[in-house]
Amino acid sequence: MNTLASGLRSAALASGLLLASTLAPAIASAETMDISHASGTTAVEKNPKTVVVYDLSALDTLDALGVDVAGVPDAPMPASLSTFSSDDYEKVGSLFEPDFEAVNALQPDLIIVGGRSQAKYEDLSKIAPTIDLTISNDAFLEGVEDNARTLGDIFGKQDEAEAEIADLEASLDELQSQTADAGSALVLLTTGGKVSAFGPGSRFGDVYDLYGFTPADASLDVGNHGQAVSFEYIMEQNPDWLYVLDRDAAIGRSGEAAEQLLDNELVARTNAWKNDQVIYADGGLLYLASGGIRAQKALADQVITALQE
Repeated sequence: MNTLASGLRSAALASGLLLASTLAPAIASAETMDISHASGTTAVEKNPKTVVVYDLSALDTLDALGVDVAGVPDAPMPASLSTFSSDDYEKVGSLFEPDFEAVNALQPDLIIVGGRSQAKYEDLSKIAPTIDLTISNDAFLEGVEDNARTLGDIFGKQDEAEAEIADLEASLDELQSQTADAGSALVLLTTGGKVSAFGPGSRFGDVYDLYGFTPADASLDVGNHGQAVSFEYIMEQNPDWLYVLDRDAAIGRSGEAAEQLLDNELVARTNAWKNDQVIYADGGLLYLASGGIRAQKALADQVITALQE
Protein backbone atom coordinates (compact mmCIF):
# COMPACT_ATOMS: atom_id res chain seq x y z
CA MET A 1 0.00 0.00 0.00
CA ASN A 2 2.83 2.38 0.91
CA THR A 3 4.61 1.46 -2.30
CA LEU A 4 1.49 2.26 -4.33
CA ALA A 5 1.04 5.61 -2.56
CA SER A 6 4.68 6.47 -3.10
CA GLY A 7 4.35 5.67 -6.78
CA LEU A 8 1.30 7.85 -7.13
CA ARG A 9 3.05 10.74 -5.40
CA SER A 10 6.05 10.38 -7.72
CA ALA A 11 3.79 10.34 -10.76
CA ALA A 12 1.96 13.43 -9.55
CA LEU A 13 5.25 15.24 -8.95
CA ALA A 14 6.51 14.31 -12.40
CA SER A 15 3.26 15.52 -13.95
CA GLY A 16 3.51 18.78 -12.03
CA LEU A 17 7.07 19.39 -13.23
CA LEU A 18 6.05 18.64 -16.81
CA LEU A 19 3.13 21.06 -16.55
CA ALA A 20 5.38 23.76 -15.06
CA SER A 21 7.92 23.36 -17.86
CA THR A 22 5.12 23.53 -20.42
CA LEU A 23 3.68 26.70 -18.90
CA ALA A 24 7.07 28.45 -18.47
CA PRO A 25 7.21 29.87 -22.02
CA ALA A 26 3.62 31.10 -21.70
CA ILE A 27 4.45 32.81 -18.41
CA ALA A 28 7.52 34.41 -19.95
CA SER A 29 5.54 35.60 -22.98
CA ALA A 30 2.96 37.12 -20.65
CA GLU A 31 5.71 39.54 -19.57
CA THR A 32 6.05 40.96 -23.08
CA MET A 33 3.75 43.05 -25.23
CA ASP A 34 3.53 43.60 -28.99
CA ILE A 35 4.21 47.24 -29.86
CA SER A 36 3.13 48.58 -33.26
CA HIS A 37 5.34 51.41 -34.47
CA ALA A 38 6.48 53.24 -37.60
CA SER A 39 8.69 50.36 -38.81
CA GLY A 40 6.58 47.36 -37.84
CA THR A 41 5.67 45.43 -34.70
CA THR A 42 8.07 44.41 -31.93
CA ALA A 43 7.65 42.17 -28.89
CA VAL A 44 8.83 44.32 -25.98
CA GLU A 45 9.44 43.32 -22.39
CA LYS A 46 7.22 45.14 -19.92
CA ASN A 47 9.12 47.63 -17.74
CA PRO A 48 12.47 47.10 -19.50
CA LYS A 49 15.36 47.93 -17.21
CA THR A 50 18.14 48.95 -19.59
CA VAL A 51 16.94 51.38 -22.25
CA VAL A 52 18.89 53.04 -25.08
CA VAL A 53 17.27 56.08 -26.72
CA TYR A 54 18.39 57.74 -29.95
CA ASP A 55 15.30 59.90 -30.51
CA LEU A 56 15.32 63.09 -28.41
CA SER A 57 11.55 63.46 -28.73
CA ALA A 58 11.15 60.04 -27.10
CA LEU A 59 13.74 61.02 -24.49
CA ASP A 60 11.70 64.15 -23.69
CA THR A 61 8.57 62.06 -23.18
CA LEU A 62 10.36 59.41 -21.12
CA ASP A 63 11.81 62.11 -18.90
CA ALA A 64 8.35 63.64 -18.43
CA LEU A 65 7.01 60.20 -17.43
CA GLY A 66 9.83 59.67 -14.93
CA VAL A 67 11.50 56.80 -16.80
CA ASP A 68 15.26 56.42 -16.49
CA VAL A 69 17.47 55.47 -19.44
CA ALA A 70 20.97 54.05 -19.75
CA GLY A 71 22.23 55.25 -23.13
CA VAL A 72 21.72 58.40 -25.20
CA PRO A 73 23.34 59.94 -28.28
CA ASP A 74 26.31 62.26 -27.96
CA ALA A 75 24.46 65.24 -29.42
CA PRO A 76 23.30 68.79 -28.68
CA MET A 77 20.54 68.65 -26.10
CA PRO A 78 17.70 71.10 -25.40
CA ALA A 79 18.17 72.85 -22.06
CA SER A 80 15.41 70.72 -20.54
CA LEU A 81 17.39 67.57 -21.38
CA SER A 82 20.86 68.89 -20.54
CA THR A 83 21.25 66.42 -17.67
CA PHE A 84 21.61 63.64 -20.26
CA SER A 85 24.84 65.21 -21.49
CA SER A 86 26.54 64.15 -18.26
CA ASP A 87 28.76 61.10 -17.84
CA ASP A 88 25.97 59.42 -15.89
CA TYR A 89 24.59 58.29 -19.24
CA GLU A 90 26.47 56.10 -21.68
CA LYS A 91 26.98 57.76 -25.06
CA VAL A 92 25.94 55.36 -27.81
CA GLY A 93 26.84 57.25 -30.98
CA SER A 94 25.29 60.27 -32.69
CA LEU A 95 21.72 61.09 -33.65
CA PHE A 96 22.42 59.44 -37.01
CA GLU A 97 25.14 56.83 -36.42
CA PRO A 98 25.01 54.33 -33.55
CA ASP A 99 28.12 53.14 -31.76
CA PHE A 100 27.25 49.45 -31.98
CA GLU A 101 30.04 48.43 -29.62
CA ALA A 102 28.72 50.77 -26.92
CA VAL A 103 25.17 49.52 -27.43
CA ASN A 104 26.24 45.88 -27.22
CA ALA A 105 28.16 46.58 -24.02
CA LEU A 106 24.98 47.86 -22.35
CA GLN A 107 23.01 44.72 -23.27
CA PRO A 108 19.80 46.79 -23.55
CA ASP A 109 16.32 45.42 -23.03
CA LEU A 110 14.88 48.08 -25.37
CA ILE A 111 16.22 50.46 -28.02
CA ILE A 112 14.17 53.44 -29.23
CA VAL A 113 14.81 55.18 -32.55
CA GLY A 114 12.90 57.82 -34.47
CA GLY A 115 13.35 60.60 -36.99
CA ARG A 116 17.07 61.04 -37.62
CA SER A 117 17.89 57.54 -36.35
CA GLN A 118 15.05 55.74 -38.16
CA ALA A 119 17.38 54.46 -40.88
CA LYS A 120 19.28 52.39 -38.29
CA TYR A 121 16.21 50.50 -37.08
CA GLU A 122 17.07 47.22 -38.80
CA ASP A 123 20.68 47.21 -37.61
CA LEU A 124 19.78 47.98 -34.01
CA SER A 125 16.98 45.39 -34.05
CA LYS A 126 19.67 42.72 -34.38
CA ILE A 127 21.00 43.71 -30.96
CA ALA A 128 17.82 44.10 -28.91
CA PRO A 129 14.07 44.74 -29.30
CA THR A 130 13.79 48.09 -31.08
CA ILE A 131 10.84 50.39 -31.69
CA ASP A 132 10.62 53.30 -34.13
CA LEU A 133 8.73 56.32 -32.81
CA THR A 134 9.04 58.47 -35.94
CA ILE A 135 6.09 60.88 -36.24
CA SER A 136 4.44 61.83 -39.52
CA ASN A 137 4.01 65.54 -40.21
CA ASP A 138 0.44 65.02 -41.44
CA ALA A 139 -0.70 63.61 -38.07
CA PHE A 140 1.76 65.23 -35.74
CA LEU A 141 -0.30 65.80 -32.59
CA GLU A 142 -1.79 62.32 -32.88
CA GLY A 143 1.74 60.92 -33.17
CA VAL A 144 2.97 62.82 -30.12
CA GLU A 145 0.08 61.56 -28.02
CA ASP A 146 0.23 58.00 -29.39
CA ASN A 147 3.93 57.80 -28.54
CA ALA A 148 3.28 59.04 -25.01
CA ARG A 149 0.63 56.34 -24.56
CA THR A 150 2.90 53.68 -26.06
CA LEU A 151 5.70 54.53 -23.67
CA GLY A 152 3.23 54.75 -20.81
CA ASP A 153 2.03 51.22 -21.62
CA ILE A 154 5.55 49.81 -21.84
CA PHE A 155 6.73 51.30 -18.54
CA GLY A 156 3.50 51.12 -16.55
CA LYS A 157 3.12 54.92 -16.65
CA GLN A 158 -0.35 55.13 -18.22
CA ASP A 159 -1.70 57.63 -15.68
CA GLU A 160 1.33 59.88 -16.08
CA ALA A 161 0.99 59.76 -19.86
CA GLU A 162 -2.68 60.72 -19.79
CA ALA A 163 -1.91 63.60 -17.42
CA GLU A 164 0.79 64.94 -19.77
CA ILE A 165 -1.57 64.63 -22.75
CA ALA A 166 -4.32 66.49 -20.90
CA ASP A 167 -1.88 69.30 -20.03
CA LEU A 168 -0.77 69.60 -23.64
CA GLU A 169 -4.32 69.70 -24.97
CA ALA A 170 -5.25 72.37 -22.41
CA SER A 171 -2.38 74.55 -23.64
CA LEU A 172 -3.36 74.02 -27.27
CA ASP A 173 -7.00 74.88 -26.51
CA GLU A 174 -5.91 78.12 -24.85
CA LEU A 175 -3.55 78.94 -27.70
CA GLN A 176 -6.15 78.31 -30.41
CA SER A 177 -8.59 80.60 -28.64
CA GLN A 178 -6.03 83.41 -28.90
CA THR A 179 -4.87 82.87 -32.49
CA ALA A 180 -8.39 83.10 -33.95
CA ASP A 181 -8.01 86.86 -34.30
CA ALA A 182 -4.21 87.13 -34.21
CA GLY A 183 -3.73 87.53 -37.96
CA SER A 184 -1.32 85.81 -40.30
CA ALA A 185 1.99 84.14 -39.53
CA LEU A 186 5.08 83.03 -41.40
CA VAL A 187 7.48 80.36 -40.12
CA LEU A 188 11.14 80.96 -40.92
CA LEU A 189 14.31 78.95 -40.37
CA THR A 190 17.70 80.65 -40.51
CA THR A 191 21.03 78.88 -40.97
CA GLY A 192 24.37 79.88 -42.45
CA GLY A 193 23.09 83.34 -43.33
CA LYS A 194 20.19 81.95 -45.38
CA VAL A 195 16.44 81.85 -44.75
CA SER A 196 13.82 79.20 -45.51
CA ALA A 197 10.06 79.41 -45.05
CA PHE A 198 7.68 76.61 -44.02
CA GLY A 199 3.97 76.33 -44.72
CA PRO A 200 1.04 74.23 -43.49
CA GLY A 201 1.66 70.48 -43.37
CA SER A 202 5.41 70.96 -43.28
CA ARG A 203 8.01 69.95 -40.73
CA PHE A 204 7.37 73.12 -38.73
CA GLY A 205 3.75 73.57 -39.71
CA ASP A 206 2.48 73.37 -36.12
CA VAL A 207 2.14 77.14 -36.07
CA TYR A 208 -0.70 76.80 -38.57
CA ASP A 209 -1.92 73.23 -38.12
CA LEU A 210 -1.98 73.09 -34.30
CA TYR A 211 -1.72 76.64 -33.07
CA GLY A 212 -4.30 78.07 -35.48
CA PHE A 213 -2.47 80.98 -37.12
CA THR A 214 -3.55 81.86 -40.65
CA PRO A 215 -0.65 81.14 -43.04
CA ALA A 216 0.75 84.23 -44.73
CA ASP A 217 1.52 82.00 -47.72
CA ALA A 218 -0.48 78.77 -47.95
CA SER A 219 1.28 77.73 -51.18
CA LEU A 220 4.69 77.08 -49.66
CA ASP A 221 6.44 73.79 -50.43
CA VAL A 222 5.99 71.26 -47.60
CA GLY A 223 9.42 69.67 -48.18
CA ASN A 224 11.55 68.73 -45.20
CA HIS A 225 13.92 71.64 -45.71
CA GLY A 226 11.33 74.29 -46.46
CA GLN A 227 11.54 76.74 -49.31
CA ALA A 228 14.45 79.14 -49.67
CA VAL A 229 13.17 82.72 -49.56
CA SER A 230 14.53 86.25 -49.77
CA PHE A 231 13.99 89.25 -47.55
CA GLU A 232 11.89 90.72 -50.38
CA TYR A 233 9.61 87.70 -50.16
CA ILE A 234 9.13 88.21 -46.43
CA MET A 235 8.30 91.86 -47.01
CA GLU A 236 5.79 91.01 -49.75
CA GLN A 237 3.99 88.42 -47.61
CA ASN A 238 3.82 90.98 -44.80
CA PRO A 239 2.88 88.58 -41.99
CA ASP A 240 1.40 89.85 -38.73
CA TRP A 241 3.61 87.37 -36.86
CA LEU A 242 7.01 85.87 -37.58
CA TYR A 243 7.90 82.56 -35.94
CA VAL A 244 11.63 82.03 -36.25
CA LEU A 245 13.89 79.04 -35.70
CA ASP A 246 17.63 79.73 -35.48
CA ARG A 247 19.01 76.34 -36.54
CA ASP A 248 22.64 77.27 -35.92
CA ALA A 249 21.90 78.22 -32.33
CA ALA A 250 19.83 75.05 -31.85
CA ILE A 251 22.72 72.76 -32.76
CA GLY A 252 25.46 74.87 -31.19
CA ARG A 253 26.97 76.05 -34.47
CA SER A 254 28.51 79.49 -34.74
CA GLY A 255 26.95 81.88 -37.22
CA GLU A 256 24.94 85.05 -37.57
CA ALA A 257 22.06 85.01 -35.13
CA ALA A 258 18.56 85.03 -36.59
CA GLU A 259 17.72 88.28 -34.85
CA GLN A 260 20.67 90.01 -36.54
CA LEU A 261 20.07 88.42 -39.93
CA LEU A 262 16.44 89.55 -40.04
CA ASP A 263 17.20 93.05 -38.78
CA ASN A 264 17.15 94.81 -42.14
CA GLU A 265 15.07 97.44 -43.87
CA LEU A 266 12.99 94.98 -45.89
CA VAL A 267 11.85 92.79 -42.99
CA ALA A 268 11.39 95.95 -40.95
CA ARG A 269 8.50 96.89 -43.26
CA THR A 270 6.38 93.93 -42.17
CA ASN A 271 3.58 94.27 -39.65
CA ALA A 272 5.30 91.63 -37.53
CA TRP A 273 8.50 93.64 -37.18
CA LYS A 274 6.73 96.98 -36.77
CA ASN A 275 4.56 95.61 -33.95
CA ASP A 276 7.33 93.63 -32.26
CA GLN A 277 5.50 90.39 -33.05
CA VAL A 278 8.50 88.18 -33.76
CA ILE A 279 8.74 84.91 -31.78
CA TYR A 280 12.16 83.29 -31.60
CA ALA A 281 11.31 79.66 -30.90
CA ASP A 282 13.12 77.55 -28.36
CA GLY A 283 15.37 76.07 -31.01
CA GLY A 284 16.57 73.12 -28.96
CA LEU A 285 13.02 71.92 -28.43
CA LEU A 286 11.66 72.76 -31.88
CA TYR A 287 14.55 71.43 -33.95
CA LEU A 288 15.66 68.48 -31.83
CA ALA A 289 12.74 67.26 -29.69
CA SER A 290 9.47 68.71 -30.95
CA GLY A 291 7.75 65.31 -30.93
CA GLY A 292 8.13 65.03 -27.16
CA ILE A 293 5.02 65.50 -25.03
CA ARG A 294 6.66 68.01 -22.70
CA ALA A 295 8.47 69.79 -25.54
CA GLN A 296 5.21 70.32 -27.42
CA LYS A 297 3.58 71.89 -24.38
CA ALA A 298 6.57 74.15 -23.75
CA LEU A 299 6.57 75.35 -27.37
CA ALA A 300 2.83 76.09 -27.24
CA ASP A 301 3.21 77.90 -23.92
CA GLN A 302 5.97 80.07 -25.38
CA VAL A 303 3.58 81.29 -28.09
CA ILE A 304 0.80 81.85 -25.55
CA THR A 305 3.14 84.08 -23.55
CA ALA A 306 4.09 86.06 -26.68
CA LEU A 307 0.45 86.62 -27.60
CA GLN A 308 -0.33 87.90 -24.12
CA GLU A 309 2.51 90.41 -23.98
